[in-house]
Amino acid sequence: MVPDLAERLAVLTALTEPLRRALYLYVVTQRRPVSRAQAAAAQGVPRTVAAFHLDKLVEAGLLQTSQGRTTGRQGPGAGRPAVLYSRAERQHELSIPARSYALAARLLADAVDEAGADRLLQAAAEREGERQGREEAGAAARCADLDAVASALDRRGYEPDRDGDVLWARNCPFHELSAANPPVVCGMNLALLTGLVRGLGGDGLEARMRPGPGRCCVAISKSNSS
Repeated sequence: MVPDLAERLAVLTALTEPLRRALYLYVVTQRRPVSRAQAAAAQGVPRTVAAFHLDKLVEAGLLQTSQGRTTGRQGPGAGRPAVLYSRAERQHELSIPARSYALAARLLADAVDEAGADRLLQAAAEREGERQGREEAGAAARCADLDAVASALDRRGYEPDRDGDVLWARNCPFHELSAANPPVVCGMNLALLTGLVRGLGGDGLEARMRPGPGRCCVAISKSNSS
């Protein structure tokens, strides 16, 4: 069921409280679910205070909970599993007045697929990525490293996470579309990031299709990396 305007506004107001917003940002930037104690320590507040705000974020549909342990201890004496928090999978959007850009995008992706126009879309995406990269690099010497590319990805909502010489993205800005039409949308995403890396001046860096659970289908690494 599509949430009504009041429900969507409630999601936004849940993040207006400074500590609650800080806790949300802490949780969503971690590689794994976090406990109340970890979140409280990160913000320097009592555990009960952190728990109150975390649970409000769950009520708003921004976080989800699971049961688990934050240590490697198992079996008798390990204690009860902790409540762990992570970002909810549900997507939140607010447009006043209402708009249906997601529906339009899905219809266009389906049309591209049916017409066999994938290469035309990828060519356009690569040109747009390069244009954005050149615009972002500006007059500076264009010699981007992985850190510079990570900053560019972060500004575009990819939530990059570096692992050695490989740059992963914990979020796909096109997640809903890619789930419905992976070949078209993931191919477009790869072309877009290929152009972005080139426009930024990322000589020796390459965008590759490397899908995996809980991350974007494209990774960026040094050209000689496996």
